Amino acid sequence: MRRTSWPITTWLLAGGLTASSVGLAQDDAPPPRERPEPDRRAIELDQRTSQAIKRGLDFLARRQEQNGAYVDRIGRKINNTYHATPGQHVGVTALTGMAFLSCGSTPGRGPYGTQVKKCVDFVRSCVDAQGFVTNEGSRMYSHAFATLFLAEVYGMAPSTEVRDALRRAVKLITAAQNDQGGWRYLPGAKDSDISITVCQVQALRAANNVGIQVPKENIDAAIRYVKKSYIGAGSNFQSSPGGFWYQVYENYPFRPSRTSFALTAAGVTSLYGAGEYDGPEIRGGLRYLFDSRNRPAKNDMHCTFDYFYGHYYAMQAMFQAGEPYWSQWYPAVRDEILSGQHGDGRWEDLVGPNYATAMACVILQIPTRYLPIFER
Repeated sequence: MRRTSWPITTWLLAGGLTASSVGLAQDDAPPPRERPEPDRRAIELDQRTSQAIKRGLDFLARRQEQNGAYVDRIGRKINNTYHATPGQHVGVTALTGMAFLSCGSTPGRGPYGTQVKKCVDFVRSCVDAQGFVTNEGSRMYSHAFATLFLAEVYGMAPSTEVRDALRRAVKLITAAQNDQGGWRYLPGAKDSDISITVCQVQALRAANNVGIQVPKENIDAAIRYVKKSYIGAGSNFQSSPGGFWYQVYENYPFRPSRTSFALTAAGVTSLYGAGEYDGPEIRGGLRYLFDSRNRPAKNDMHCTFDYFYGHYYAMQAMFQAGEPYWSQWYPAVRDEILSGQHGDGRWEDLVGPNYATAMACVILQIPTRYLPIFER
């Protein structure tokens, strides 16, 4: 493999990070994980970031309901509109618990130990007889985030109660996988989409990492589905090469779906989560993410829910990819996210301040490496 110099670039006002700015040639991108670790002093959390994270976590600590839940808007996106009503959101509660875990707190221990324990208790209370983690009409997104949270808690502070809830939740995920190899909004759906699929794959990976067995055939089927979603060099649709389709239809590749920054980040992270660390889908997906034209804009932070969702997965993809991706990506996105924080410590988007703040805090804390799911 040809060696290339990787100069540090700045986030341009009109363009941001691009594939060319980090030397990612269209047909000669280096495989992930090949480069040595960067100088961590250049990308670790600085004082400004640490203070912003603390303000965010303190905001979340103040917002917790008595039963451990977090209230935000529960619903779904239809076209470009988010249809939702406020409720005790089990998915947001799980993500908030992960934000607290990311700073080293565990149930009953650490600066946010009380809040973590209450998050765990609420999430466990939402596991129904079939193993579906749901509350007030929440669906498979929330189930996956709740399962991921339980797995991370179990890996950091094992308990019988958490293990039993985790096993039931994992069993629901494996049973809900359809013939396409993916998942959709509810168990039993016949179609799939890449956005929900990545959540389930990550939950399964986290559970498998802590000793909850996941059948290999489930992971293999998920890998096939994600790879089929990739818009590769041989695709009939080259408007977004390197991206991942939102859905794969039965008459694919003759009927296109849609792609985006968030969906491509989900596709790449799905493959990493399933144990794939190289290949054209990963290389092409990373190039696509570095194309600033497909990056969520800063002004989308408050008016959509794709901003934080997209960067949640893109940051994980860059962290798993290693160099030169990580040290180029984290500082630029970090600075952009910090610029959107409100004076009381919160961030905001269409789902609500608890979701946006939890997501921002998790994204910013990936360098702490406390959460097992973010380890390389």
